[in-house]
Amino acid sequence: MKKLPAFPEVPVDEQTPWVVALLGIIEKLRETIQQQDEEIGRLKDEIALLKGEKARPTIKPSRMEPAAGREPASTPAGEAAPKRPGSAKRSKTREIQIHREIKCPPPALPEGSKFRGYAPYVVQELVLEACNTRFLVECWQTPEGEYRRGELPAWVDGHFGPKVKATLLYLHHHGRMTQPLLKDLLNECGIDISTGQIDALLSYGQDGFLQEKTALLPAGLEVSSAITVDDTGARHQGKNGYTTQIGNDVFAWFESTDQKSRVNFLRLLQAGRQDRQLTEDAYAYMAQQGLPAAIRGALADSPVRHFENDAAWQVHLEGLEIKEERHVRMATEGLLVGNLLQDEHWKHLAIVSDDAGQFAVPLLLHGLCWVHAERTIHKLNPGSPLQQAAVERVRGEIWTLYKDLKAYGLQPDDTQRGDLAARFDTVFRQKTGYVSLDLALRRLHRNREELLLVLERPEVPLHTNGSERDIREQVIRKKISGGTRSDLGRQCRDTFLSLKKTCRKLGLSFWHYLLDRIQGDQAIPPLPVLIRQRANSRAE
Repeated sequence: MKKLPAFPEVPVDEQTPWVVALLGIIEKLRETIQQQDEEIGRLKDEIALLKGEKARPTIKPSRMEPAAGREPASTPAGEAAPKRPGSAKRSKTREIQIHREIKCPPPALPEGSKFRGYAPYVVQELVLEACNTRFLVECWQTPEGEYRRGELPAWVDGHFGPKVKATLLYLHHHGRMTQPLLKDLLNECGIDISTGQIDALLSYGQDGFLQEKTALLPAGLEVSSAITVDDTGARHQGKNGYTTQIGNDVFAWFESTDQKSRVNFLRLLQAGRQDRQLTEDAYAYMAQQGLPAAIRGALADSPVRHFENDAAWQVHLEGLEIKEERHVRMATEGLLVGNLLQDEHWKHLAIVSDDAGQFAVPLLLHGLCWVHAERTIHKLNPGSPLQQAAVERVRGEIWTLYKDLKAYGLQPDDTQRGDLAARFDTVFRQKTGYVSLDLALRRLHRNREELLLVLERPEVPLHTNGSERDIREQVIRKKISGGTRSDLGRQCRDTFLSLKKTCRKLGLSFWHYLLDRIQGDQAIPPLPVLIRQRANSRAE
């Protein structure tokens, strides 16, 4: 993509207010042109793909040169260069389970030879083949003429065994294999199964998994001092929808809905609670958001304070002639916020997000992701070497401050709080002469309290990388299958994605978890119990 030429620098003594304003306009236009050029290139690629042609090749930078901004690490004289992580030698078979042993004697031994032990040689193999069982259910007739039949083993539930069901769930929800590919695999292994049967095994009879997934969110919120959140698009029945992720390092919970408003997010945070109650916090939220005093007065004058569910709340609003969409939204948000704040835990639970509007809820503690904040600087398109140097210098200062804040979170020191806050002001209130950069720094400084939440709460993460990694699964699945067609299918996708990610965070094998639940062993405790146990062990 052609890069726009740089315009000449204007000496500082010639930068009158008019000149500075014009430079700002030129910079903005230059960035707009660059963005439009990139968008046009992307659209051309899409058109080429739709025509069956090839898109433009992506040419990666040469590895002969170090990446921009990265200097090769120097090794002190006389010392060996450090090895890459994970390259240290270790026994690759020391901890694996041995299922059988076969002795291998020499083909011929002369008389008088002495045995001197074994030289172990481990071979790992996977047995992937059909194991079909025919049960001969005995049928008897008693002398009285009564017919009696034998009983199948307790683990039999239908014509497909637990390992077939677990394999389907594992490969579909973890391996992201589509139903036709699953059919081909099982058919070639000797299992006679249709796509319809695969769909039924993946979708129906998953109530136990659904109940366990539903219990993840209240358990995770109960033991957490901070959570990170994110969302992404998720088409359903041919329409745009959204999947919201809520979690941290001990749990992950996903839910897909038709919208991603603040009302929707607050409903998800209720963690299954259906009843609603108007509180003083609810009225405070409504006043802060600018809900007219007359409407707040009508709500306050009504004797009804408790509502069984959202439907009862909507009926109440209609009865008070509150029908304008904006007023309904603010009143509903206030109701849901007040509902949360009835629990003292919610007054201390921090929500860290990428600054999307639906996640930054007034009256709830909110922190911002530094990685997303810095992207506003990284995306700038400087038009001259001096502007480029200013951007690189400021980015370096930001990441240096970030590393120091991260170190503070690991080992809090009250004597450093004032210094770190002062450094934040110095970095984000400086004037570089690059108008777009200065405006971006000013916007970030307005989020000072949310970016420096770690100084008050050292356990709060500085980024939402965990949520980004968790929700990437949904992004990849969307590219493979496009979307879901049934409500049951969407529910199963959210359920098993939540259970799989939580198993990973708790150090559990998702495969063993599926087998345990399908076979009814229950040797693995419920995941909400394990979440609480992990939190208690950390507290000790």
